[in-house]
Amino acid sequence: MAPSKKAKICRIGTSIIATAIALSAQTAMAQQLAAATDQQKPEIAEGSDIVVTATKANEIAPVTASLQTTQPQSIISRSFIEDSLPATSTFNDIALISPSASTTGNTNGIGLSESKLQLRGFQDAEYNITYDGVPFGDTNDPSHHSNTFFPSNTVETLIIDRGPGNASQLGQATFGGNVNLFSRATREDASAEVKAGYGSFDTYFARGVLQSGAVSALGGSEFMLSGQYANTHGALTYNRYRAYNLFGKASIPIGPDVKLTLLATYNENSFNQPDNDGETLAQVEKFGKNFSLNNDPKTQNYYKYNHTKKTTDFEIAHIEAHLSPAVTFDNKAYTYSYDNETLSGADVTLFGTVDATALATANMVTLAPGGAKAVGVPGYTKTNKYRVYGDIAKVHYDFGFGALTAGAWIEHAGTYRQQRDIDQITGQRNYIEKKAVDPVTGGLTPADIRFDQNSETNQTEEFVELELRPLDGLSITPGYKHVDFNRKINALYNQTTRIPQNVSSTYTADLPFLTVNYSINPHLAVYGQYARGFLAPPLKVLYVNNPSLSDGLAPQRSTNYQAGFVYHGSHISLDADVYYIDFKNKFTSITSPVPGDGKVFINNGAAVYKGVEGQATYAFDNGLAVFVNGSRNYAKTNNPGAPKLQLATAPFWTAAGGVLFKQGPVRFSLIDKYTGVQYGDNGEPAAYRIHGYNTAILAARYDIGPARIGVEVSDLFDSRSVTNISPGSSVPFDQYYYQAGRSITGDVTFTF
Repeated sequence: MAPSKKAKICRIGTSIIATAIALSAQTAMAQQLAAATDQQKPEIAEGSDIVVTATKANEIAPVTASLQTTQPQSIISRSFIEDSLPATSTFNDIALISPSASTTGNTNGIGLSESKLQLRGFQDAEYNITYDGVPFGDTNDPSHHSNTFFPSNTVETLIIDRGPGNASQLGQATFGGNVNLFSRATREDASAEVKAGYGSFDTYFARGVLQSGAVSALGGSEFMLSGQYANTHGALTYNRYRAYNLFGKASIPIGPDVKLTLLATYNENSFNQPDNDGETLAQVEKFGKNFSLNNDPKTQNYYKYNHTKKTTDFEIAHIEAHLSPAVTFDNKAYTYSYDNETLSGADVTLFGTVDATALATANMVTLAPGGAKAVGVPGYTKTNKYRVYGDIAKVHYDFGFGALTAGAWIEHAGTYRQQRDIDQITGQRNYIEKKAVDPVTGGLTPADIRFDQNSETNQTEEFVELELRPLDGLSITPGYKHVDFNRKINALYNQTTRIPQNVSSTYTADLPFLTVNYSINPHLAVYGQYARGFLAPPLKVLYVNNPSLSDGLAPQRSTNYQAGFVYHGSHISLDADVYYIDFKNKFTSITSPVPGDGKVFINNGAAVYKGVEGQATYAFDNGLAVFVNGSRNYAKTNNPGAPKLQLATAPFWTAAGGVLFKQGPVRFSLIDKYTGVQYGDNGEPAAYRIHGYNTAILAARYDIGPARIGVEVSDLFDSRSVTNISPGSSVPFDQYYYQAGRSITGDVTFTF
């Protein structure tokens, strides 16, 4: 059920708030900027409110930051996405170029399988991702699927704010940072673009973009439509992948002071992949690093037994109104959905890992309740589908020497999830689960059902922030946010417990913020931030026999301290920062000593994240630029009396560098990202140490009339390094993930 629409308020991020205020204020600093040379004048990053100084370096830089930022920031433009990355890239592939960013996954090729992004060692679900200011993510925890909602053709600009933001930054995980995606922009001029390409792994794709331009008969309204199709056999064996995307946007003036923007996108992915993918070392030794599925219907790795189809949609209606010269109102009503229908082998790590006798024993099924075991191929079906409704609104009042922004966010989500055991050969039910008895009625749960569960979340966040400008170029913004977050489960058979349960839990937080930005001159600014972050417990804390024993569970909290500077000269763009983050209330589970209570979740654990980050670009007069960025990151446990140990999948450092050239008909780039040493499991175990590795991409394009011919070479040096290790139930069943290896793609783009 959709919530009632109240006037609730949101802002995309701390830097966006600061920028919007700076644009509306007629301060001496703004006059200085306006009086600067043409090469120094401020411009807006496409698809956002971020101000970026228009220098030679920023015109070509793959990563830059705004002079108005109040926290460490990386702005990645559409030109870099279009010129330097494969068309199949996802938002995680775009974000990888920034400092402190690392990824896992992509084992089937760039954008051809799911990946996960880490920021400063914070994992997916520990930071927000927004699209045009709307936070989105799964409903069991705020994690994300990189190739499911927003392929690269739907992204104009990507802005990473490495921090919780200000009070107006909304989301379930205002904790480890914010990845802000901005939708493709409509244009004043009509145009059409068609792009097609073919490359390694038998990968081909096609894309079309139509721009109506400003339609005078409709008051200058602008419309755009984009579609993309990709198909591949993949780098991994029998990992076929197909993806469709449609995207549409309309910008409609409603009088001189009101604008309506409508946006909708639909995505459909279909692929062959195990639900729990990754290879064991025994499989790597026998079949190579590209092994995943096979063509043998007597095994759980048979490709037809491992198939997933995902469909998503995302819609936003956005009203921007100038109620007076000093007052603006902004409202976004939105909805999005996700539907994952999966068929998977029960355990694909067994093939090639155990001997023939053990494998035959594993491939047994029970086709009748309490019946005898028979030869078969165990597997399961999975459904995870949800629909989210929300509304975000804000009111902004500029009173000259300051500005007040206030508002809130309201959101409701309904989810259905299930898993059932089957025999893959016959499609019949497989009754293999342990006995589960309803403690109220004494009823038995069918032994083929792992879980069958409905759940919902309801949340509101209210905020207020006051920007003060006591001196020219100085803005000081204190803020406050209140969070109410409720989870409910109404399960026919709950996950893990496998009994009927109807449970609910509510979490609240009060979060203070303070940011400062001082523009020393039109080229140099310094900033500082103090902010509290919040992360609600995931749905799994309600997968217990007695949820009341976990009632005292508190949200995870972070306290952030950050400071840095940004410099934009005529030829150089430079910024750097230091940060310290104190993380408390980590969720862990224990087994209760009381018989029958089972698992209980508690807050037990703390960690510290700290480090230094920087990025720089130097542009020559001939269209050539060089860039470099890097980070030294510390992410370790901080429990009293215990050793301080490195957290899993948190690299000790990252580095990136390269050259870019853009002059006349030629575009060329060679970029390389190095991800430093990390561990696949918490605590620095030697067996899970992952060595550093490179991700290099070479791209070259040449314009011939209306055509642009291009080539990209991904993983230029053909690195096949380990990028992640997933611990199994025992060492032989650990799963390893490798770089996909070198791939070459050629493409041609026609613009009319």
